[in-house]
Amino acid sequence: MADNPDSITTDLNTEPAGSVSHTLPQIAAEQRTAYHEAGHAVIALTQGRDVHRVSILPNKTRLGQCDLKKGRTRAAKDWLETEVLILLAGAAAEGRLSGRYCWQGAARDLRQVRALTLSRAGSDHQAERLERRYLEKVELLLNAPENWLAVELLAADLIQRRTISGRAARYHVEQAVARIAKQRVAGR
Repeated sequence: MADNPDSITTDLNTEPAGSVSHTLPQIAAEQRTAYHEAGHAVIALTQGRDVHRVSILPNKTRLGQCDLKKGRTRAAKDWLETEVLILLAGAAAEGRLSGRYCWQGAARDLRQVRALTLSRAGSDHQAERLERRYLEKVELLLNAPENWLAVELLAADLIQRRTISGRAARYHVEQAVARIAKQRVAGR
């Protein structure tokens, strides 16, 4: 279990030996971490959770962190689903960037996901099915042009500044939504 349920993190062990495909371009660990944390932040914001801070400054146990604000949230239709989507969004964004999932690097997120899905499903088999369904849903959310653009903008800002505020994260989401809306209007 995580030390702080409002802190979504990336574990340090993100590059297991032999895990990088030779057909995929080499992507810097910092960029993967930035996309991972940006994925958490964008899905949190689109699901009504407020973000306090997003960082790719490493410490002893993690490469990055997305801190959610406590007590400030829109009423979620399904609280558990929202939390699981946010937790899976990091690995899903990183996977979309690199072309493969790095489950070892998302181990802490996955432990939290398993605890949540087991509380609803009751058995490991049912929890796995629920997790697959939530992963498919978060992939669909990230595939929305405005959400993926927000991830890209936020990740670029993280690479440049290393830590950004929740306000900056929200700004990137708003800018992405506005850009895509403008493109849709221009395309008519």
